[in-house]
Amino acid sequence: MKNLLKYFKDYKLESVLGPLFKLLEATLELMVPIVMAKVIDIGIKNQDISYILKMGGILVLLGLIGLVCAITAQYFAAKASAGMVTSMRNDLFAHINTLSYREIDTIGTATLITRITSDANQVQSGLNLFLRLFLRSPFIVFGSMVMAFTINAKAAMTFVVIIPVLSVIVFGIMLISMPLYKKVQKQLDRVLLTVRENLGGARVIRAFNRQEDEISRFDEENGLLVKFQVFVGKISALLNPLTYVIINIGIIVLIQTGGRQVNNGIITQGQVVALVNYMSQMLVELVKLANLIITISKAIACAGRIGSVFEETTSITERNHSITETIHSSIEAKEQVPFVEFDHMKFTYAGAKEPALSDITFRAMKGETIGVIGGTGSGKSTLVNLIPRFYDVTDGEVRIAGNNVKEYPLKQLRHKVGIVPQRAVLFSGSLRENMRWGKKDATDEEIMEALTIAQAADFVKEKGDGLDFYIQAGGKNLSGGQRQRLTIARALVKKPDILIMDDSASALDFATDAKLRMAISKNTDDMTVFIVSQRATTIKNADCIVVLDDGHMAGRGTHKELMESCDVYREICLSQLSKEEVK
Repeated sequence: MKNLLKYFKDYKLESVLGPLFKLLEATLELMVPIVMAKVIDIGIKNQDISYILKMGGILVLLGLIGLVCAITAQYFAAKASAGMVTSMRNDLFAHINTLSYREIDTIGTATLITRITSDANQVQSGLNLFLRLFLRSPFIVFGSMVMAFTINAKAAMTFVVIIPVLSVIVFGIMLISMPLYKKVQKQLDRVLLTVRENLGGARVIRAFNRQEDEISRFDEENGLLVKFQVFVGKISALLNPLTYVIINIGIIVLIQTGGRQVNNGIITQGQVVALVNYMSQMLVELVKLANLIITISKAIACAGRIGSVFEETTSITERNHSITETIHSSIEAKEQVPFVEFDHMKFTYAGAKEPALSDITFRAMKGETIGVIGGTGSGKSTLVNLIPRFYDVTDGEVRIAGNNVKEYPLKQLRHKVGIVPQRAVLFSGSLRENMRWGKKDATDEEIMEALTIAQAADFVKEKGDGLDFYIQAGGKNLSGGQRQRLTIARALVKKPDILIMDDSASALDFATDAKLRMAISKNTDDMTVFIVSQRATTIKNADCIVVLDDGHMAGRGTHKELMESCDVYREICLSQLSKEEVK
């Protein structure tokens, strides 16, 4: 919560002016019953039309001034609440982007989406109402009591009794409902997760004809959400009837007491009406206060959930100073000093009992192509994700150009690495805009060169619009192979020192895959290339092949060496390649 209070500093003026204008409006509202009492006691009693019109004009003036004050207060409250939550949402989005894969995996994508959308909106609504009513409602409640004492102390004692009773009811329900709203929001996360999984996996669900099962699953999660909401709603719903009952009892007592005093000539009829009006004002404001408390309860619960995300700190810390690499460009240096090195590296995912990778040691020289192969779940993607520090090693070291990757500022480190992810992700916009993710100022010639190497130039030309071709969100208007080739081109535009291709040619036919590997080999010069694949043909001609088996390194060497020394690699090749290809 402390993290969220800092957003008030940019809207101090609005946060003060909003409530102040509401207080001015409330003050004018407290004057209305006094004016009405004079209309009854003087104007109506004496049949003085001019006095009635005069007082009526004052009432209209009070109403108009109050309206201006209310609109002004609403403007400042809206400006402050919207501005604060906008800043908070921007900071939250920026903070999420600082988190490592470890924290994002732990928190969950659906939860983060809820925090930045639904929770932020609840906080904005709570702030808006808070700035408008947190002073106004209590001011009118206690102001009504004070004004009642100015009229008649005995009648005003009704206010003294009612206000504490109502306070106990209001705050008691608030204390009960706040933790329940947290439970509601937590269940909302589960509903959103179910929706996200269904929308993301719509094709799989239909392919396996599991629509009915998923509908039942959603109904179950949604039904639980409704159950929680109804339960907390019933508790919150007690506020209005209980306040109405208490206030109406107070009005009955007030009329009875006032009536006796009118008969005894202690107070006037107009004053009794004024007391009833003050009690009615209290009723309205307490109902508003009750609704305010419900909204603020939700907002506080949501603010706490947002605050918990802000409290998450990335497990990846970085240096502020840049690294000066000591690798020389001479042939002798290239042959002696590894460009990328894994030194007895071990990695364990958060919450996992067993390490995903254990005792991984190998070297990659500058300009070499390293193939990484192994069975499903053997740790291939995890291995290459450690190079750009998407995760930090648990033990041992990963070094680039002789320096531990932890010594690099993340910007410098990731500038050196071009990544083609396992899942081809493209963004809505032109092809040119997508290619410039790799290099912001890339020229059309550089982009076309990368497209040619990635075997994507031909189909791009066929589209007709060239680099202006519009790509839909996620690349939905492209085939799987086309998306993969464009993501490869995007990484090549960057011309990185290290190129990581994480099973990024799985959707390509063998002929295109072979052309792609040949083009990358000819045009990447001193680029160190890591190719992760389950296809033996893809990594067969690599300078060095790393074989992983259940998180351990089963072998390392060339294709020929591994065929003789590594049983795991030999088994993979024999299951995929013909006798001629194995040789």
